Amino acid sequence: MSGACKGCTASVHLSDENIRRMVEKVAKLSELCVTDDVYEQRLASCAACPSLQYGTTCAHCGCIVQVRAKLKDKGCPAPGRENGFWNVQVPQNV
Repeated sequence: MSGACKGCTASVHLSDENIRRMVEKVAKLSELCVTDDVYEQRLASCAACPSLQYGTTCAHCGCIVQVRAKLKDKGCPAPGRENGFWNVQVPQNV
């Protein structure tokens, strides 16, 4: 058994359909989610990040970025910056 986590190996992939279903499930809880505009901005930041693995996984925390970016109470886990690379401010009372 290697020391790498299974989420960081090329042999473990989620299909676009599986990710879409996860995002849809989270989106049903609208009070916990950011707006579509904020979501798209967050995803764009993730897409440009060198720590994005396989187009889905954050190397800093192992999360599926398409799900984490949807959640209002989550920030970018990149170290050394407040809110990481997500420079989008999310109103807390929306």
